[in-house]
Amino acid sequence: MKILVVDDEDIVLSSCRLVLEAENFEVLLARSVEQALNIIIKDIPALLLIDVKMPVHNGMYLMKKVNEKWPELPVIVMSGYPTNETIKAAADLGSATFIAKPFTPDELLETVKSVLQKEKNHGKKESLGN
Repeated sequence: MKILVVDDEDIVLSSCRLVLEAENFEVLLARSVEQALNIIIKDIPALLLIDVKMPVHNGMYLMKKVNEKWPELPVIVMSGYPTNETIKAAADLGSATFIAKPFTPDELLETVKSVLQKEKNHGKKESLGN
């Protein structure tokens, strides 16, 4: 299962990669919104993990673009600035959840697995309803 991590900080990218790959996820990395969009166009992941504050375009901009083209793609928003405004803005744009940086490996895994499980259960309910 592929997870795209979008952050402009190498330490966050490498940390997320180590933690997620240890759990057998395939991890794609992007250092910018533009790079992330190029990756998604070629290879849609199962989940996006997006930082809020990045140069040029921020994570909220990326979420708007994802919502336009891939509304079913679940997004976890992460930020070192977990203000009520940021959390609300992410929720308003349809994020599955929010995780505050710095987070522990266990917090990251628990959050990712929880969102993926919700998506899996949601898909089952839709297929049962049809």
